[in-house]
Amino acid sequence: MNLEVLNLNLFMKTRSSLTIVLFFFISLFIGVVTVFWINDYVAEDWFASKTSLPGSKKIENTWNCSRGNVTRTCPIDYPSTRELNQSSATTCPEYFRWIHEDLRPWQRTGISRAMLEGGQDVAYFRLVIVGGRVYVKKYKTAFQTRDVFNIWGIVQLTRLYPGMLPDLELLFYCGDRPVIKKRDYHEGSNATSPPPVFHYCGDDDSLAIVFPDWSFWGWAEINVRPWKSLLEDIKEGNKRINWKDRLPYAYWKGNVRMGERADLMKCNVSDKYDWNGRFYNQDWYKEAGEGYKNSRLEDQCTHRYKVYIEGWGWSVSEKYILACDSMTLQVKPRYFDFFMRGMKPMQHYWPIRNNSKCRDIKFAVEWGNNHTEEALAIGKAGSKFVSENLRMENVYDYMFHLLREYAKLLKYKPSIPSGAEEVCSETMACSQVGLWRKYMEESMVKCPSDKPPCIILPPYEPKALQAIIGEKERTERQLEMWETRYRESSNA
Repeated sequence: MNLEVLNLNLFMKTRSSLTIVLFFFISLFIGVVTVFWINDYVAEDWFASKTSLPGSKKIENTWNCSRGNVTRTCPIDYPSTRELNQSSATTCPEYFRWIHEDLRPWQRTGISRAMLEGGQDVAYFRLVIVGGRVYVKKYKTAFQTRDVFNIWGIVQLTRLYPGMLPDLELLFYCGDRPVIKKRDYHEGSNATSPPPVFHYCGDDDSLAIVFPDWSFWGWAEINVRPWKSLLEDIKEGNKRINWKDRLPYAYWKGNVRMGERADLMKCNVSDKYDWNGRFYNQDWYKEAGEGYKNSRLEDQCTHRYKVYIEGWGWSVSEKYILACDSMTLQVKPRYFDFFMRGMKPMQHYWPIRNNSKCRDIKFAVEWGNNHTEEALAIGKAGSKFVSENLRMENVYDYMFHLLREYAKLLKYKPSIPSGAEEVCSETMACSQVGLWRKYMEESMVKCPSDKPPCIILPPYEPKALQAIIGEKERTERQLEMWETRYRESSNA
């Protein structure tokens, strides 16, 4: 073979190799672009399916945090009304009827502007809805970002049911314990009218208008996800260990430097005695430094029994504890939130007395370990209560009905107060960073609901309400008798 032929062959081979290499890189580039496009498309579709509420067919509106929107103004193109299929309305859960009871102090007189202003000294913020838009005037700085996420929740409600909330004006208190006391507003000719103040919890001595707490939209300071997402995480955590294979003890973990919790730690296992309790202090500062790896709520469904106990006031932890399928041992609470009054002792939880914690816990655990089917049934019923009756759709519907019923009582036309600022998803979320921004994105209502709010049942008749309260008290007394007989027989 002569040199020219050899050079020609080498040239042809080299050109062929270059062609193959060039073809390979072109194909790789097209493939990568295609994969990114498909992934982006699939991801967007998956995100829509995960975040849209029932009845939503697509993401209709997110938020505008672009650099051009420097002032973070509220959009004017979000739907202001929504056509709903009224025939698809369902009946609200039973606990919604307590809305009527919380508003009963103002049923006869209505709510005047003077009454409302009477609560300004204790309020953390005033919230006004006029024409479907939300305005806020802040008075005090709340602990962490309680106020921010509660306002965020109300903004999301207006996105879920645009144009359906009437004009209203309310005051909100963000502390741990209710502050409007019944004793300060006696009946009679010299009685003054109590101010209507919204709060997270109430008790028998107060007049709080009970409203869902901030944690339903996330508790960024301690890495607790929005309730809708966290509930699914806990359901998955439930599947890891079969109930009968879980540790046969009562479990609690939290901040012990609050209320009755230090007393609970006396019921912990020791060298001298075992009260069937396994209780742990939660050091949140340490947890924050370690990335919250030991405080994931979905990892705490490991015991057959879990304890609920209040802190300074009611605790947001009850819904997380109930969701675990473990039989909840509820240390008798003083305070109640918006859904607790719909639960029944020995059906959804096991009551524990404050003045007999250790003995009652020991009895409950021993009873449960000897009656596993019954204990499992109570645990499952409590878990079912929160997974079905406390879905975010129901939380929003509770807010919707409470605000509508409240607005009916106003005897004046609400107006935007001086110094108030309009708030919406853009003004609240665009400036946030970290978990605060993430949880707002995660909990944002992407489009209006196609379904109407559930239908709230009428107020309880007085006799029916007394019957409910009486049945609860009888069940608790019966349980106390069981515990007493058990202790006497054990001593014998």
